[in-house]
Amino acid sequence: MTTIREDFREILRLVRPGSRVLDVGCGEGVLLDLLAHEKQVDARGLEISASGVAACMARGLSVVQGDADQDLDHFPDRSFDYAVLSQTLQATRNPRHVLDELLRIADRAIVSFPNFGHWRVRWSLLRRGRMPETEALPLPWWSTPNIHLCTLADFMALTDDLNLRVDACAAFAGKGPARPIDPYKTIENWRAETCLFMLSRNGAAPTREPPPGSGDLFDG
Repeated sequence: MTTIREDFREILRLVRPGSRVLDVGCGEGVLLDLLAHEKQVDARGLEISASGVAACMARGLSVVQGDADQDLDHFPDRSFDYAVLSQTLQATRNPRHVLDELLRIADRAIVSFPNFGHWRVRWSLLRRGRMPETEALPLPWWSTPNIHLCTLADFMALTDDLNLRVDACAAFAGKGPARPIDPYKTIENWRAETCLFMLSRNGAAPTREPPPGSGDLFDG
């Protein structure tokens, strides 16, 4: 029996059955496949690697090749109920723009990332004086795709700057299950190894029209 990642379990719990979902950076389509079969969602994916797109298509999933930093701009406003960005935000070139775009094209964004403020990271930096390698950050600095690591406190500052509302927040440590947290509590910036948020716009924020001539990538 295949073991489901704990963060995927939490995403499955948060997503409403039958909704429209875009999984950004969907990899080989494991989460997208779970959402399609367990929640009967209208599942779409955006993946930068050709091998990932091929693996998704082999599963029968609707996925296009694209870059979150550039290609989210081509989706019309509110095309989806949820936009999911699982363990990918820290690998984008412009995380602020990507997060803003997720909540232009979807009513809610579900975002997870490794917390660089976790106590193991802090202890490793203090003890070794080198970039940490942990379960959540397993690769050495010279080969990791992560270019914009952040702490939980950093992320909360960004959500405040973008005027976003936190609808749900959970933390993970090791292989343990999701633990609901108050992300504004300082202690959670030490305890959470990985964080997962469900976000929405705080009030009636204006939406931006996509560039002229652009359209939903799936319409091509």
